[in-house]
Order: sequence, then structure tokens, then C-alpha cells
Amino acid sequence: MAIRTGIERVLGERIGLHPGDRVAIVANQATVLPDLTHVVRHLAALSDVRLIRILAPEHGLWGDAQDMIAVGDERDPVTGLEIVSLYGTSEASLRPPPAAFEGVDVVIFDLQDVGARYYTFLATLAYLMEEAGRRGVRVVVADRPNPIGGEHIEGPMIAAGFVSFVGAFGVPVRHGMTAGEVALFLRDHVGLACELTVAKLDGWRRADWYDATGLPWIAPSPNMPTIDTAAVYPGQCLIEGTNLSEGRGTTRPFELSGAAFIDPFALVKTLAAEDLPGTTLRPLYFRPTFHKFGGQRCGGVQIHVTDRATFQPFRTSRALIAASRRLWPERFDWRREPYEFVSDRLAFDLLCGGDRERRALESGAPIADLEAAWRDELAAFREVRERYLIYR
Repeated sequence: MAIRTGIERVLGERIGLHPGDRVAIVANQATVLPDLTHVVRHLAALSDVRLIRILAPEHGLWGDAQDMIAVGDERDPVTGLEIVSLYGTSEASLRPPPAAFEGVDVVIFDLQDVGARYYTFLATLAYLMEEAGRRGVRVVVADRPNPIGGEHIEGPMIAAGFVSFVGAFGVPVRHGMTAGEVALFLRDHVGLACELTVAKLDGWRRADWYDATGLPWIAPSPNMPTIDTAAVYPGQCLIEGTNLSEGRGTTRPFELSGAAFIDPFALVKTLAAEDLPGTTLRPLYFRPTFHKFGGQRCGGVQIHVTDRATFQPFRTSRALIAASRRLWPERFDWRREPYEFVSDRLAFDLLCGGDRERRALESGAPIADLEAAWRDELAAFREVRERYLIYR
């Protein structure tokens, strides 16, 4: 079933655009039309508006920069347009600078999100809306599907003191919203006042995963190559907060995880006692070409999702981390280095949105106890979320 994306409607119907507008666009290599042509080329060819600037999120316009690698300003080799980076060398560089809005009437946001709070593109959207609102610049969000569907939510909310680039606003880890729905939530619930237009999708249903849409999948970041990656990411990104490898440097990032000190068969045997629906954990060895344990043989698991409807990514990865810590207590550790420019809180805590999950894990508390603690939080969020859902 093919659908019509928000950017197709912006280009075809000029949704959110006025004649004579000077336009900037937040885009990357996945900002394409269904025929795989890049949106920037189409915008630059319009005669009734003028594209004057490109804003590039984490990983850059071409998605060639690895995680937490600064990207500088440059020029688009085809159009010659200025590219302003929204991911530099400091926490301040994550917000659009004043130069990004110079001479601009409207900014179009057209990035493919993956449905997890940690994925930084929606934090970039929040910062864009906030800064654009201060400067009287309009924002158009060209909506795209949530690739892992719009029905399921999972994981903790964000506690006071743990807002960061991987948790910029109050949604659970798996939020089940599109970028357009999040934009409405940010404006009306969070209070990021700006003149906002959402160019809606035509034909998307909440239950649809990306491979049901008929749209081509372009990796929105270097380590998000497939829908399978997106499926496990709401859990497996937690591995970034540990000294385990999350599979970067392999052909199956996030699906694979482990470490040089792990016995994969012992790990899978331990995890067999856990209630982890919708998945099969396969023991294996892998050798990352770079990143953690680069060039070393690692033992670990590959997460195979066997039932998308019942699979719980956060539960599964939390169990994996707990088992690794329990089996190899002298070798397992939390990531201690600065993470997304934050050095005074652990990366795992930033990803979870607080230290409750880590402390419970360290005490040996079962995941069911944590999920009970989230129950009221998620019920309250679901009630708020209902107000901003576009697709029914």
C-alpha cells in the first residue's frame, strides 16, 4: 500500500508555504521522494518560493558521520546552497544558531524518525520550533511514518534533572507518534510556541510498519540500515550506556550486541528464563571493525523479532544488560565517558530518563517491578497523547 508523504503534499499543494517565501529545510540523505530523488533538488527548482539554506541534523546532510562526531558547515555540491550543521562540538551547537534563520520566512522539517525517544531528530525538531518561535519564523513539519508503528508505547518517562539531547521532552522511550504528532504535542502541551503547520500523511494507518507503506527505506543514520534495526532500537540503544558493544562496526548494528568477555551460550541460557515475548535470541560471535572492541572477537546475541505485535524492545534489552552484569560482574560496567556533551550524569541514566532503572537493575529488581512503576506514568501519557494523534 503506497502512501503520500507530507513533503509530497508540501511540494504539490504548497502546504504551509506562501508565494515569495524564503525557505530553509532540515534534511538529510533520507529526505527523498518515493522515486528516490532528493527533496532539496525539487525545492530548489520551485519558482514561487526560494530555497536559501539547508540545515543538517546529527550525522550530517549525507549521513556519513558516525555517532557523536561533530559536523561542520559546508555547501551543497549540487545547488551551492549553504548547509548549516545542527550538530557541532558543544551542547550549544545542537540548537539552530541565529544564522540559520537569517533571511528565512519558513523552515521545513523533513527527517525520517525511528520511533524512539533517544533518536535525536525529534530533539532537533523541538529546538528548531523553540528557536523559530522566538524569531517569528514559521515551521512546516512534512510528516513521515513512524517506522515501527503508531500503537505501542513502552519504557520510562523523563525525571526532573535528566533532560538531554537523547531525552529532550516528556515522552516514553517508545512513544508511538509521528514527527507531526510530536510537533503538535510540543507546541500545545510542552509550550514551544511557534507558527506551526503539519503536512499530514495520506493513507498511513497507526498499525502500519514502514515495510507496509510501499515507501523506499533509506538509512536515516549510519547505523539504522533496515526496519529490523528500528524494531530493536528502542531497547538496544540502552547498550550505548554500557561498555558492551551495540554492534556498531558490524553489518547488523543494534541487532547484535555483546563483548569480548561474554560467553554467548551462557548468556542465552540465562535469558531463556526471562519472559521475553516476540523474539528469539541467537548466540553468536562477531568482530566489530571499529567502535567498541574494534577488531576483537565478541560473544553475544542477535535479537530476531518473531512477532512484532508482542515484542517488547525495552524489556528485552534491559534483561540482556541485567544478565550480562550478573554473569560478568567484574568486567561489565556503565559507560563513564561524556555522552552527548553531558559529563555529570551516566549515559545509561540519560537514556532511561533517570537513575531509577539503573538503581533497580543494580539491586537485582525484576523488570516486572519497573514496568509496574511505569504503568501510571504511561497511562497519564497515553491520555495526553490522544489529543495530538492525527491518524486514527
